[in-house]
Amino acid sequence: MKTEYAKLSEESIDPEVISRAGRILQEGGLVAFPTETVYGLGGDALNPESSKKIYAAKGRPSDNPLIVHICRMKDLVPLVAEIPDAALKLAAAFWPGPLTMIFKKTDLIPMETTGGLSTVAVRFPSNKIAAALIDKAGGFVAAPSANRSGRPSTTTADHCREDLDGRVDMILDGGPVDIGLESTIIDLTEEKPVILRPGKITRAMLEEVLGRVEVDRTILSGDSSLAPKAPGMKYRHYAPKGALTIVEGDRAAVTEYINRQCDACRAEGIRTGVLCTDETRDAYRADSVKSAGSRQDEDAVGRVLFRLLREFDTEEIPVMFSESFEDAAAGQAIMNRLMKAAGHHIVHV
Repeated sequence: MKTEYAKLSEESIDPEVISRAGRILQEGGLVAFPTETVYGLGGDALNPESSKKIYAAKGRPSDNPLIVHICRMKDLVPLVAEIPDAALKLAAAFWPGPLTMIFKKTDLIPMETTGGLSTVAVRFPSNKIAAALIDKAGGFVAAPSANRSGRPSTTTADHCREDLDGRVDMILDGGPVDIGLESTIIDLTEEKPVILRPGKITRAMLEEVLGRVEVDRTILSGDSSLAPKAPGMKYRHYAPKGALTIVEGDRAAVTEYINRQCDACRAEGIRTGVLCTDETRDAYRADSVKSAGSRQDEDAVGRVLFRLLREFDTEEIPVMFSESFEDAAAGQAIMNRLMKAAGHHIVHV
């Protein structure tokens, strides 16, 4: 398959390009496109064959549910068996935006799209390119992140090219994304709302709207025995090709431990990388030291996290260490992605 590329921006959306991309989706093809969170790999959410193609292109397990993207609030109605009051409140506060809600589905959505589940994850993205594409595609686009399964999510069209060239019909290049971490996912099918994946919309923000919100116990653990009700709950995700270890503890102890490990690797001819912040960048002796920005700016850290993990791959770094990030607010989303990228390999010092 030859992949077509088209460059456009939210300020200048070429109607011919969007119409062509929409036709590809309507005809059962696949299109990678930008959202405000990460790039998505889109297919027709109502076509089971399209969903099968998404799984094949990504090398994704078929029991890992896909998120259905819409561009109008009214399009939620035919997808879900019931719209609870909590969903209306959250939609008023955060849609369009980086929030995915899980509902009990109707028969309109095939089981191939939901990974065999009776629930459906739905998002209304704020990116204008995404909205235009969804509209031209018929209103319902299934789209996981546009990366090979297990790899770091894609935040630029070049990342999509690395993973999906020749596997998809078209890639829309809308430039770097704004957020860099996937959407927050909240399950509204249980008695109490439960966060299944942390993101830009934090627990505190959700509780301002709904009151008490629970957090799934697997978010920062390695428990993969449960059915993956939301994308990324069960499988190793976001991983660079080399071995990544997270080191947690007092800053001085973390730096000392990582440098000791890097020195030992160098003695054996093994190249190392360190993912850190501006505050500690100059303290490390690895072959490749990458700062994600200031520890005080969690948004900036989230924006570049996947890009930096991919850079380690480009440099063919076999052993990597990362500082830990605060398990609070946006920091929980960063740690969730890092823990999965490291296969939950964490050292406490």
